[in-house]
Amino acid sequence: MPAVTRAIVLWCPDWPVIAALQAGDLPQDTPLALLDRNLVFACSAAARAEGVTRGLRIREAQARCTQLQVLPYDPVLDARAFDPVLAAIEEITPGVQPIRPGTCVLRARGPARYYGGEEQAAAELLRCLEGLGIPDARIGIADGPFAAEQAARTTGAERIRVIPPGDSPAFLSPLPIAQLGQDELTPLFRRLGIHTLGHLAALGATDVRERFGERGAWCHTIASGLDSTAVVPRTPPKQLERAIEFEPPLDRVDQVTFAFRGTAEAFIGGLTKAGLVCTALRIEVTDESGKVSERSWLHPRLFSAADVVDRVRWQLQGSGSIESGLGSPIARVLVEPEAVDDIGHHEEGLWGGGADERIHHGLSRVQSILGHDAVLTATIGGGRGLAERQVLVPWGDRAVGVARADQPWPGSLPAPAPSTVFEAPRPVVVLGADGEQVGVTGRGVVTEPIVRFSSTGTARDARPVDSWAGPWPVRERWWDAAASRTAHRFQVVDADGNAWLLVLADGAWQAEARYD
Repeated sequence: MPAVTRAIVLWCPDWPVIAALQAGDLPQDTPLALLDRNLVFACSAAARAEGVTRGLRIREAQARCTQLQVLPYDPVLDARAFDPVLAAIEEITPGVQPIRPGTCVLRARGPARYYGGEEQAAAELLRCLEGLGIPDARIGIADGPFAAEQAARTTGAERIRVIPPGDSPAFLSPLPIAQLGQDELTPLFRRLGIHTLGHLAALGATDVRERFGERGAWCHTIASGLDSTAVVPRTPPKQLERAIEFEPPLDRVDQVTFAFRGTAEAFIGGLTKAGLVCTALRIEVTDESGKVSERSWLHPRLFSAADVVDRVRWQLQGSGSIESGLGSPIARVLVEPEAVDDIGHHEEGLWGGGADERIHHGLSRVQSILGHDAVLTATIGGGRGLAERQVLVPWGDRAVGVARADQPWPGSLPAPAPSTVFEAPRPVVVLGADGEQVGVTGRGVVTEPIVRFSSTGTARDARPVDSWAGPWPVRERWWDAAASRTAHRFQVVDADGNAWLLVLADGAWQAEARYD
């Protein structure tokens, strides 16, 4: 059996809350709750003191703590905020492996020999984190990463718990079986009377493997204190971001973009040297008062230095012009990649680029001249009406804040969708056998069958109808009497074989689209 690694686990309780407080520049004693799907995912100590717990619905949490501040849980922020912590730890002892945001593990041997013992190494790590504004970190040291993490989570006022070599099985024995984190096996273990890790460790390894398979065998090994999981140090990420500071601060858009051009070329050059291309980046602009403006930008292919300069200009310019002044002089501009790809995936073909590249360069050129919002592309969003499903977004961006098309929309039009959707619905005439306009009763039934139809909106142009189907009612905003609207959809095929999507709303017939 492989040797068990002596491990140090550093755990930061309430890390999602700490990251959110730091990002929002909020006081540490703020009663804060982070929400995930309208449930409390994590909460601060001040909120817990008022009775807020994980899993509560937001209304119940706010009822228990009236001063509760609520923010959405952001796992990206969670991970990004932990990177400086890992970098600080690596400065005093290399070889750190992140387990999850807020928790990391190191081999104990090297730090213990350097600092003169395991407890001395742990104390140095705690001092490092206190310097980063994390005063409540905990450290556990034991045989194997699993036992060390459990030791960190059961520390007392000392914040350091050391399990002597060889004592990990006895330490783990009274812990509940749920600590293994095996949601599928835990209920089965409990039904069989296995409630603690000691109960599982007391069973024969061969019997556990035959009954529960490889996953059960792994649980038995961990519960027995024989965790041989290797600590694999992370490879520190390359410093790909670039920043430029202006002294004195610059107060014109053209001055900032001209000065930033060299930084943009260095940014792209650094990515190229690393064998990467950037497909999404974040630009952070700091003015002389310290106010920070940041925005993420996407690209349909990859950013060049000119593209980066354009994004900086657009972010500074807003609705103004390139010669316009700024509300406050700019002291610093930072650009960092948010999404990168291997440069080999974006090499040009043997005979250069094709039509797609020419289209991209043409649209990007128009964008650089007229502005980011001057070139729009159509995407499909969610909704019931055909017109509202057409969403225009700037070239290279993803639709943000738009209802997703893959979500259920009761009352939406099923496939196939019409090929021609009119920008403005066209008035039409729909007549019955007696020449009167067809209507829909309160029970959703037509007053008479559809016999004639005019796409011009004039009754004298009405022609016979080959077939029709409907009505399909669509009721929108039923909860708002002022904005409530009930419409009825029909599909009609005229004498020429053209199919139309018609809507009857407020007593008026209109054509929304045509099936070409």
